[in-house]
Amino acid sequence: MKKVLLSLGLLLSASISAQDCSELFISEYVEGWSNNKALEIYNPTDQAIDLSDYIIVRYSNGATFAGAESAVQLSGTIAPNDVYVAVIDKRDPNGTGQEAPVWDSLQVKADGFYCPNYNVSKAMYFNGNDAVTLEKGTLADLDNGTTQLIDLFGKIGEDPDDGGSYDGWTNESPFFGVGVVLTTDHSLIRKATVKNGVTANPALFDALAEWDTIPAVIPMLDQNGDPVLDGNGNPRIEGNWASLGIHDCECGELAVNAESMINLSIYPNPSTNGEFNFASESNIVNVEVYSAVGQKVFAQENNAGIQSINIGENPGVYLVNIKTASGVVTSRRVIVK
Repeated sequence: MKKVLLSLGLLLSASISAQDCSELFISEYVEGWSNNKALEIYNPTDQAIDLSDYIIVRYSNGATFAGAESAVQLSGTIAPNDVYVAVIDKRDPNGTGQEAPVWDSLQVKADGFYCPNYNVSKAMYFNGNDAVTLEKGTLADLDNGTTQLIDLFGKIGEDPDDGGSYDGWTNESPFFGVGVVLTTDHSLIRKATVKNGVTANPALFDALAEWDTIPAVIPMLDQNGDPVLDGNGNPRIEGNWASLGIHDCECGELAVNAESMINLSIYPNPSTNGEFNFASESNIVNVEVYSAVGQKVFAQENNAGIQSINIGENPGVYLVNIKTASGVVTSRRVIVK
């Protein structure tokens, strides 16, 4: 028997709202080109958590139910205030088409690989218009309708794909044919202020309420910030997964430890003219800035160190990705008034 989630599972889960920092939740969603797909799961508690008690479920194209063939049982353990990165299992370098391999730069981020065969499990084959859940229980529990909803990305029962260029949730509602697509060919990073998962199907999935969105792939730049070209003169691209493997969250110590390692401050913030200064004990070698809808507005790389940036005077909230010479990666939000 398949699980009719909207009428049974979510009704049950809605009465079991997670308390802050008490349960796992999805901290990053990667829906990249081709088979570059991954989910990062964060443990906000002070105890290690066994992932074999959890499943990932895909509700495809507006489906209101899903059975075991649309789910996968997780494995492994997440340490306190740590993350686990699940990546689709497409590692054959000779794969083509639907079997195209995950890029090497994403494979190295994986803690586990899942769903090598679509006909066995479709869970990790999500596109930007599919709802994805983290649920507690087994595949048998899913078929029996007895799993507990832990977190939800998207909205079950809604397909924002209009058959044209709008094939995911956008920054404007209704999602069909308006706004900027946020969930297709993008990575979404859970905001540090989020302390628990979504445990009931929302009336409206407003991605920007809980997530920062960035393109899943970006142009490859040289040390001067200029595009790197291939033999045909076309810009090379690379995966934008630097944030995978670490999550800033107000629940735990991980973000605090990362910040203390580089002792970073950004000022003035807010800025009236788009100029920001960095103060850090570590050498900042790479800075990328994204708008609220995931558009890259600034990038700079300098091994000698970066002390300041100017991102322009357009008002708004921006996500700043920072990398130090020692490999520490962190994100901060800045405001231009």
